[in-house]
Amino acid sequence: MRTTTLWRPTGPEELELVRQSGFTAWPPRLPEQPIFYPVLNEDYAIRIARDWNVPASGVGYVTRFEVDAEFVARYPVQRAGGETILELWVPAEELDEFNRHIVGPIEVVHEFRAA
Repeated sequence: MRTTTLWRPTGPEELELVRQSGFTAWPPRLPEQPIFYPVLNEDYAIRIARDWNVPASGVGYVTRFEVDAEFVARYPVQRAGGETILELWVPAEELDEFNRHIVGPIEVVHEFRAA
């Protein structure tokens, strides 16, 4: 099976819910979060974790995970800014199905803390 590598910047609360899943699934979105948006490159994930999550909660994490490439192709790449600011927009109601197509564990690959 071919997979696509995705990254997700996250804060401590969301990461704790991922831990509770055994690092196998993303938690349901909150009512004010209609979209789950993993990103397509590590640099963009680092910038969000470091520049947004750290000021908001004192710590930011970058996670990496693999998803079945055939499944994830249903979500068109969204450019959310510059040339490398690329995301997938997964509707909240499709997150359970998205989670079923994660291959292997969700891994924490970077951690940033307030100085």
